[in-house]
Amino acid sequence: MVAHRPPPPSGYREQTFHSQDGLELYFREYGDPRDRRPAILCLPGVTRNSKDFHDLARHLSGGWRVLCPDYRGRGRSAYDPDWRHYQPRTYVDDIRQLLAATDVHRVVVIGTSLGAVLAMVMAVAMPTAVAGALLNDLGPRVEADGLQPVIDYMLDDRPQPNWEAATRHLRETFPDFPAETDDEWLAIVRNTYREMPDGSLCFDWDPKIVKGFAAASGRSADLWSLFRALRKVPLLAVRGERSRILSEETFLRMAEEMPHMDHITVAGVGHPPDLDEPKVLEAIDALLRKI
Repeated sequence: MVAHRPPPPSGYREQTFHSQDGLELYFREYGDPRDRRPAILCLPGVTRNSKDFHDLARHLSGGWRVLCPDYRGRGRSAYDPDWRHYQPRTYVDDIRQLLAATDVHRVVVIGTSLGAVLAMVMAVAMPTAVAGALLNDLGPRVEADGLQPVIDYMLDDRPQPNWEAATRHLRETFPDFPAETDDEWLAIVRNTYREMPDGSLCFDWDPKIVKGFAAASGRSADLWSLFRALRKVPLLAVRGERSRILSEETFLRMAEEMPHMDHITVAGVGHPPDLDEPKVLEAIDALLRKI
């Protein structure tokens, strides 16, 4: 079990728990831990971490308990000595341990990219735990061509000399990220890199995660059976208008397959929206009213 401490001025408590195979894994906890309603579980993309959800979690924590984990091999969680464990089955096992450690029995999953896959896997592997879900810019069909730029970026793990260079590199590689101002780009970069003792910057994840990701990405993923496991819970899907990961065709088919699903396209951005857009926040609040 984790100890409950009052939140510091940052608005979250920093917590750890242990996986079944002994890794120490980190998560942020927002809101009141005594709240017995379903918690909100924020699951990031393949290279991302809990920091991506800070603004959203602060928005939600006035009325909900929010858990934002770092997957193994990311952020402040321990790196796995065996890269073959960097795959969805292991991540879902870790989530199961997190929920046990926090005494949480049901969650609304807000999943971005890989996190959306894990929401669907959870609906099959632990269906009674999923009270609702938001799938952010990933659906039952993953466009293999859209993954290649992500793989290329992950493989290019050369350190960046400073924050300015890292920002320039990210802007050139992913110009459709949901950022416009210099401050918005810098915020994304600070969630992507960590500073080394010599002042240079390296990715804030284990470079070995690309091995399993690259092997899986060569196949066209068909996740429709997993997606249909969400048919009995409140559901929201979000897509970036310029996304190359979630096609418009797949997005429309998702809406046809799940008539109860609300769906929003965020104009002018690619993969993935950052979920702080006003109409997305309104849709999230509407989703939570159904829980």
